[in-house]
Amino acid sequence: MNVNAKVLKRFIIYMAILTFVMFTIWGFVRSFMDRPPGDYETEVCDIRLKDKKYDQALKAAEKALNKTPYHRGAMMCKALIFISKKNYTKADKILSELIIFLEKNLEDDDKTGIGTLAAAYANRGIIKDRNKNYEGALKDYVKALGIDHESVAGPGLGTVILNYKFKSSSVKERALYLNEQLQLPEEERILSIKELDEGQVMHKPGKL
Repeated sequence: MNVNAKVLKRFIIYMAILTFVMFTIWGFVRSFMDRPPGDYETEVCDIRLKDKKYDQALKAAEKALNKTPYHRGAMMCKALIFISKKNYTKADKILSELIIFLEKNLEDDDKTGIGTLAAAYANRGIIKDRNKNYEGALKDYVKALGIDHESVAGPGLGTVILNYKFKSSSVKERALYLNEQLQLPEEERILSIKELDEGQVMHKPGKL
């Protein structure tokens, strides 16, 4: 192989590598540019929520909702902020609005949306649970499990749940416990135990 042939071969290899790199970069840029409006801000909300920077998280959620009203991820993140701040009235209102919107607009094959709807019911159940509305909490837990059992099956699997360290660690287990207690005469029910309630932890959705 003469010198020119070697140079040509090297040039072709370099161009092939460069083409591959450029296509990879362009694919990344396109995937970012083609994202639905509000998705980026919702991710920011998720990150700020994880860091307990609630004011920043709320601003990000509001930006997402300004771009896309009823952005389900942003609405969920906003509800989680208020749950974290124990502002249950606002959280309940947002979750109820999200439930109504999703039930009117969900497609049968929208698995992410179905999971979000189940999470919204489960999260609203948590609020009722904490407000000692145990019958209402049980109804929402059962509804969540009926919609998408897997999405509310346990901690960290796409919902916020109550984690009773000794008695319950999932929506299902909490629902079973509430149902069991509500069957007893009122004076025999143990629906809230201080030591267990203090052990409750919240699990944020891994993906909004």
